[in-house]
Amino acid sequence: MFQRFDVTADPSHGPARLAALRELMGAEGLDAVLVPRADRFQGEYVAPADERLAWLTGFTGSAGFCAVTAQEAGVFVDGRYRVQVRSQVAPDFTPVNWPEVKLADWLLERLGSGQRVGFDPWLHTVDEIENLRERLTPKGIGLVPIDNPINRLWSDRPAAPDAAFSAFPEEIAGESHASKRARLAAQLREAGERACVLTLPDSIAWLLNIRGGDVAYNPVPHAFAVLHEDGTCDLYARPGKADAIRDHLGEEVRVHPETSFVPGLDFLPSPTRLDPKSCPEAIHQFLTARGITVSRGSDPCLLPKARKSAAEIAATTEAHLRDGAAMVSFLAWLDREAPKGGLTEIDVVRGLEGFRRATNALLDLSFDTICGAAAHGAIVHYRVTEQTDAPVRPGELLLVDSGGQYLDGTTDITRTVAIGPAPEGAAESYTRVLQGMIAISRARFPKGVAGQHLDALARYPLWLAGQDYDHGTGHGVGVFLSVHEGPQRLSRLSDVPLEPGMILSNEPGYYREGAWGIRIENLILVEEAPSLPGADDRAMLSFRTLTWVPLDRRLIVPDLLSRDERAWIDAYHAGVLDRIWPRVEGAARDWLDSACAPL
Repeated sequence: MFQRFDVTADPSHGPARLAALRELMGAEGLDAVLVPRADRFQGEYVAPADERLAWLTGFTGSAGFCAVTAQEAGVFVDGRYRVQVRSQVAPDFTPVNWPEVKLADWLLERLGSGQRVGFDPWLHTVDEIENLRERLTPKGIGLVPIDNPINRLWSDRPAAPDAAFSAFPEEIAGESHASKRARLAAQLREAGERACVLTLPDSIAWLLNIRGGDVAYNPVPHAFAVLHEDGTCDLYARPGKADAIRDHLGEEVRVHPETSFVPGLDFLPSPTRLDPKSCPEAIHQFLTARGITVSRGSDPCLLPKARKSAAEIAATTEAHLRDGAAMVSFLAWLDREAPKGGLTEIDVVRGLEGFRRATNALLDLSFDTICGAAAHGAIVHYRVTEQTDAPVRPGELLLVDSGGQYLDGTTDITRTVAIGPAPEGAAESYTRVLQGMIAISRARFPKGVAGQHLDALARYPLWLAGQDYDHGTGHGVGVFLSVHEGPQRLSRLSDVPLEPGMILSNEPGYYREGAWGIRIENLILVEEAPSLPGADDRAMLSFRTLTWVPLDRRLIVPDLLSRDERAWIDAYHAGVLDRIWPRVEGAARDWLDSACAPL
């Protein structure tokens, strides 16, 4: 099994660890300390050695941070985790709704002039620290760089990951890393910059056509890199990690031990680009202290990585069809077995992984499968453990959000299904969620439109019923890379224009705490929209669906749908039959015929 069901954090440890941290704060004259969920590379996913937030608080979500004062410890989480955090932290910690409550405002309410806030400059970006300084310094509150206090308290901290890097096939990438380096180096020269520091693991993986195994489920390498104006690159990694890819990297990529990275910064030319949204403050401090001119700009890999090549699109299209067949076999099995009442959430997770493994192409999951029965479905990022494993019972909803990592693509799909008769009100809410998903799928929009302009399309049917959801509508997705990829998003917060080749999730939802949760998710690809008769020549974009797996027709209320929505569902199911039926057999084919019948 790729997925484990052990309990990874224990809230009961929190109070003693919090007391030890406060004792250390007192000894060092600190009035507050920040504990983020971040590592020195500033990627979204962290290794066990960097799970400092979970070690201190018990909260295991993928985003958040803790601010500790002498009297209070606030755990800041977004809408995805507000149910989860309450069950994972001890009463000594106070959940804080973020970003509605800003960290600076929270600190200003609790601290006064002359007081000091400690932070590890490797675990916070340039922007984060500058924004805090801008608010705190005028009030006389100081931000103090410190050696990480959690590292000093965490006696059994796991070792740093040591997975070897591997080469990613050029025929899937669609471009050699030499070509990528040359292309981005030309952009640096055009901007008058002589080098760029890269820290994001997926950026380095994309640029050099390499993959790694340093965090769970996301095949990214832990390394630092410097891209120079001549297209050469310095790669800094733990000894031995890059040995197997020396020939792949070639002479223009120089490999150094990671311990040489900071000393190597001494020799960077001026100006050197840093991305203030992802570069650790420690690197910025080091360069400016040595008089090296810093040029602020976006990580040059972000947009090229997001705009998938034709080869990547072809590869991931195949990966999604393969994964769709595994999902259909799984749903057919689930439909047979779940109504008998003998399954639990863990049984379902194991069953789904088995169907994906049967493809003989699965390299890993793309995240811990979220399998929430009944009330657990309302925990947006629920992870089943041996302690929380619940039965899957008739008369309830089951939410399954899952994905696979294949060499040719990364998948992410959510289906909510009824086990026997649906609970009261669930079908109506499911239909509204589906209407939002359809609205995004059918969208046509001018070039220059960003995710924040489209997000409301998915919410409008829910808003009409006084309902909503507290997470974004969609995130970017890589190709055998991170299942959460920026900078593209479908979100009120995203001002990045969508461009052809970008892959996004389309996953509206609705959650009734204590009862059930609903989410429906397909992955979609941005592409040039087909021309319309009589339309002007304005350039338009649209979405192409990548995910082909039936929706639960038992939860659809046809009377709530428009004619166009009904037509979209029937056409989608016809597309599922056309693409997936040849890839399954036996009982799965019979089930698929029934599941894809027209409304």
